[in-house]
Amino acid sequence: MEDCQATRFAAECPARVLFDQIADKWSMMVLAVLDSGPLRFNAVKRQLEGVTQKALTQCLRRLERNGLVTRRVIPVSPVAVEYEITQLGRSLQEPFKALYAWTLASLPQVELARQTFDERIAA
Repeated sequence: MEDCQATRFAAECPARVLFDQIADKWSMMVLAVLDSGPLRFNAVKRQLEGVTQKALTQCLRRLERNGLVTRRVIPVSPVAVEYEITQLGRSLQEPFKALYAWTLASLPQVELARQTFDERIAA
């Protein structure tokens, strides 16, 4: 196994691979959407503006593979699929909520920094 020092970020480190998969564009949002309880695929998709069916399918598969989400086939006609956060996935909710709270609280400073940067680059 590759050396997994936090300051090195080795490409083959299993922790880096997992971090890449849970901190990607859609994973945090999918877990937030599923926070209130199990949902069918289309219900998740409706709450994530801009996500494609392919991207959501891939994201849900990664989350399921990592043990963060369970997939349950509902034997109705037509067959339906429901997704739910596992206990392991729920353990991410607190850090994700903290990150989201930081994002909201810091947004004015970030927007000011962006504006300052853009003005400097334009000059």
